[in-house]
Amino acid sequence: MFAFLVCVRILMNDGQINMDEWRFLLSGGIIKEMKENPAPAWLYERVWGDILALSSLKNFSSFANDFVDNLQEFRAIFDSPKPHRAPLPGKWEAELDAFQKLLVLRCLRGDKITNAMQDFVALHLDQRFIEPQTTDLSVIFKESTATTPLVFVLSPGTDPAADLYKFAEEMKFSQKLSAISLGQGQGPRAEAMIRSAMEQGNWVFFQNCHLAPSWMPSLERLVEGIDPSQVHQDFRLWLTSLPSNRFPVSILQNGSKMTIEPPRGVKANLLKSYISFSDDFLNSCPKVTEFKSLLLSLCFFHGNMLERRKFGPLGFNIPYEFTDGDLRICISQLQMFLSEYADIPYKVLKYTAGEINYGSRVTDNWDRRCIMSILEDFYKPEVLTPEFAYSESGIYKQISTNSDLDGYLQYIKSLPLNDSPEIFGLHDNANITFAQNESFALLGTIVQLQPKTLMVGGCSKEELVEETARGILEKVPAPMNLQEVIHKYPLLYEESMNTVLVQEVIRYNKLLEVVAQTLKDLLKALKGLVVMSSQLELMASSLYNNTVPEMWDAKAYPSLKPLASWVNDLLQRIEFLRNWINNGIPSVFWISGFFFPQAFLTGTLQNFARKSVISIDTISFSFKVMKESVGELTSAPSEGCYIYGLFLEGARWDPVAFQLAESRPKELYTEMAVIWLLPVPHRTAPATGSYLCPIYKTLTRAGTLSTTGHSTNYVIAVEIPSDKPQKHWIKRGTALICALDF
Repeated sequence: MFAFLVCVRILMNDGQINMDEWRFLLSGGIIKEMKENPAPAWLYERVWGDILALSSLKNFSSFANDFVDNLQEFRAIFDSPKPHRAPLPGKWEAELDAFQKLLVLRCLRGDKITNAMQDFVALHLDQRFIEPQTTDLSVIFKESTATTPLVFVLSPGTDPAADLYKFAEEMKFSQKLSAISLGQGQGPRAEAMIRSAMEQGNWVFFQNCHLAPSWMPSLERLVEGIDPSQVHQDFRLWLTSLPSNRFPVSILQNGSKMTIEPPRGVKANLLKSYISFSDDFLNSCPKVTEFKSLLLSLCFFHGNMLERRKFGPLGFNIPYEFTDGDLRICISQLQMFLSEYADIPYKVLKYTAGEINYGSRVTDNWDRRCIMSILEDFYKPEVLTPEFAYSESGIYKQISTNSDLDGYLQYIKSLPLNDSPEIFGLHDNANITFAQNESFALLGTIVQLQPKTLMVGGCSKEELVEETARGILEKVPAPMNLQEVIHKYPLLYEESMNTVLVQEVIRYNKLLEVVAQTLKDLLKALKGLVVMSSQLELMASSLYNNTVPEMWDAKAYPSLKPLASWVNDLLQRIEFLRNWINNGIPSVFWISGFFFPQAFLTGTLQNFARKSVISIDTISFSFKVMKESVGELTSAPSEGCYIYGLFLEGARWDPVAFQLAESRPKELYTEMAVIWLLPVPHRTAPATGSYLCPIYKTLTRAGTLSTTGHSTNYVIAVEIPSDKPQKHWIKRGTALICALDF
């Protein structure tokens, strides 16, 4: 990223990059004129929307029309394994420079932006700028002096201590290295160590500086007080810290900084685990063959837990920081239970590993369900059979228990460097999701690093913000007339939906008032009629970067959409409510349009409870997926309600087989059919033939824990017909989403 920014800045200074195009790469654009998707079979709405937005740029004005004329050629790029290196059709290959081609790639295949950036840097600077640098402590040590601290910036899953001890041994300093892990009450001890080392020329190693924020000013004072003429020239101060705003800035500015990445991939994690074992340890259990097989299984499970996080919410709703300590305690328990029991207690092993050791970190019930489902694949009698395969391809498998440690290490080294999603039970599309998330996170970071004042294609940032603010203000409707709604839909015992509607109108009115008022204030501030407060300044930056301002987000429903899509989505939600107010209770409800969908679901249950005179606590929903489309369902059901507007991630709905099916390649999200929620008293859920699928409001899935014990992002779980076992879809990370991020 740093190399890319340097490269872009050089080209900007040479006038080779158009600022409007730079802004499009970072934040996307706004569609000026909506046109019909020419190939809905393979061209997703997100891609087509980005192409239309790109066509509003000066150099790309005819791009959308040319795209339609060259559909097959563009489809070849879309399907290509290396789209960032494929030539563009027609005049575009010759007319566009390397930077402008990045914009086309952003629209067609956002998951390959990172690869294209590397090629871009290699083309304009040099190949060596994109090659990873190995952390060689001797090189960094040679450049340091007694007055420059050496700082390791920690990332989760890494510990540079072992590397430093090894280096100290090489430098014959292992006897002269004193280390201390900082924390409460360790300040005076650390201070005494540093003073003594400065006189004697020793090394001092302070670990975890972020855990002693109150002592950081003292450390800053000590470092600033080092006198180059008095201090021993062999003295060195080594520090480790997680990124923290309490860490002294002066030490960061004057010190040498290093960061070490944790091992990536199941192979690297297995290797790390097995290098710490010995042959004596592998043979230390009375049940040697069982211990070796289950130990490999457990290490596979640990690698699976760590690497699954990279897939974001498809892997886990919340990225938990599992550590080597979790694996070590599981290995100790495995050894103990195998030694003490005649039969292998799989139930106990699964409970201690899944619910206690790894499960103690888990705060989301759906993540716990996922962990227990994965663990069942690794802790079961079948893993004791020779050549047992953990994945469909058979690459990840058991090896002969006659192997010694060297045999296991050889097998691990033969595994592929990059993990296939199959080892995690995920679809191949998960790799696209991962790459896309990585690309957009990278672009988001670059946005935050941009200067605050800028000229963009001849007009200033202020003019662009003003244009955007005026455009939104013209679109946003006036708040709905609450008194009129209350009069038309009064509080009725037999119709809870009236209360739901009134509550929704109140919430949306508050949001509309905030949006309109802040836009008016911003326009006044831009003209100099009122003071530009820090909040309005932040809002202006958000409008410029095509993101939703914090002031709106605080009053709004959860959403990940960029600003232009967010405004269109808000207008659709208001339209949904206006139709309800004007035309009566709808026959099919757009569940994604509710500010608070849980109130709507409770209202449906309450209507049934009051009508049937049954306690609401005894009623729950049964679920039926409908064959009819939204347009065909013209009347509401006699009981319950129809809902639509949901998207499936991790699977698709097959309307012919009428069950869940595997996603098509590159198809990350698909629309779900209409679902009938039917209240039933004293219901027992079916044991087989369906998948209990959670519904979330946004793609992040994670929220804060609410008083209901569920995440604020979670809505309800529905049963969807399936011929595969539930475990298959759990590992796929299959869920229903109310609103996408585009």
